[in-house]
Amino acid sequence: MAERKPIESWLTDMDGVLIHEGTPIPGADAFLKTLKESGRPFLVLTNNSIYTPRDLHARLMRMGLDVPVENIWTSALATAKFLDDQRPGGTAYVIGEAGLTTALHDIGYVLTDHEPDYVVLGETRTYSFEALTKAIRLINAGARFICTNPDETGPSQEGPLPATGAVAALITKATGKKPYFAGKPNPLMMRTGLNAIGAHSETSAMIGDRMDTDVLAGLEAGMQTFLVLTGLTRPEDVESYPFRPSKIVDSIADLVKLV
Repeated sequence: MAERKPIESWLTDMDGVLIHEGTPIPGADAFLKTLKESGRPFLVLTNNSIYTPRDLHARLMRMGLDVPVENIWTSALATAKFLDDQRPGGTAYVIGEAGLTTALHDIGYVLTDHEPDYVVLGETRTYSFEALTKAIRLINAGARFICTNPDETGPSQEGPLPATGAVAALITKATGKKPYFAGKPNPLMMRTGLNAIGAHSETSAMIGDRMDTDVLAGLEAGMQTFLVLTGLTRPEDVESYPFRPSKIVDSIADLVKLV
């Protein structure tokens, strides 16, 4: 087996790797500080499309983690990049929050419910029956169905919340149309992120806490993959998957020395 090239760029998931329920995971600050001092390109990734990179920068700063705005890559940004490549200057009916609507405005998209090119579904805490009904009717009328990410549930302090993937399933059931998911585990999110920082997959690594999104996306994008055990995946879970990460570590703290 050919030896992997040295890691020159890093992509890391946010929840479960750098933070957990609003608290920094030990080692996250040291990892980010070492990355910035090294000058190596890096991105912090999240499938959550609710917040803009500026919002996330502020939220992380309040936790003591300094991640520059330009080093944050969300599923909303990946979705906007995909749509800009596919149909520049298009139109979309959007169900989502500022992270998604801002990303689409920034690429010059017009948000409308009148014969839109796309229905774009993102994360929101207030899914409305009226908005879902409108999305279903627009898709039935010919609008293409795009979804920021396939996550079926999301974390909260009260317990799991239904997330984008679960709502997408409802729309699919009503229309017979499956969406195109732009976020993880689609390697498109990794490749557009790597392009944004001028990095190459063969010399890049992905750090995540989930086998089914982070590790899978990194693997399919041709990157080295590191699974941390500070999030959703337990060591015994790994064996149930037909693929493996390059390496399993306890936490982000174990990777500081590799930067």
